[in-house]
Amino acid sequence: MPHKLFIVDDHYMVIEGIHSLLQHEPGMEWMGHATHAASCLAFLQKEQPDVILMDINLPDMSGIDLCAEVKKQYPGIFVIGLSTFNQFSLIEKMMNSGASGYVLKNATREELVEAIQTVLKRKTYFSREAAQTMRKDDTRKIVLTRREKEVLELIADGMTNNEIAQKLFISVTTVETHRRNLLTKFEAKNIVSLVKTAIQQQIIQ
Repeated sequence: MPHKLFIVDDHYMVIEGIHSLLQHEPGMEWMGHATHAASCLAFLQKEQPDVILMDINLPDMSGIDLCAEVKKQYPGIFVIGLSTFNQFSLIEKMMNSGASGYVLKNATREELVEAIQTVLKRKTYFSREAAQTMRKDDTRKIVLTRREKEVLELIADGMTNNEIAQKLFISVTTVETHRRNLLTKFEAKNIVSLVKTAIQQQIIQ
């Protein structure tokens, strides 16, 4: 009997990419996807997969909180954290919420398959880069891309998403994505907390 897979991610390119990697994998059945935490929980009321690949950064709820809720309601489902962020504190929080594994979005097909097969055996799986992060001592340092730092500095200056988009010649949607990523990386609940932490860590002045 094939193992049932489900993915929660708000980027269709990620969903389609993982689907294309795994659709012909023997012993695995693709159940579908959700782009929001709410639609994931609604789906689970009707059907339960064996494994959920879950993005940490969702529009309506963090994947960390969603993971905890899924494990509370459906303890038999295995959750694998899926993220672009290779950050110690995020990996730790995801695992503390009940995830059985953590995989970066640049993972190969082999890594994804290995991750799924490992958690189904009730073992913990970290992709290679995530495993290296968990072993390092300096992992708590927050690393930003050049664009993320630019957006952060403009947020600190009090600029709106529209103003930032015009200044950097990018779309408002892209600004919103950077803003959400920054909140996740800094583990900040709001912009005030984000800016305060960034100044404390001397990332901005």
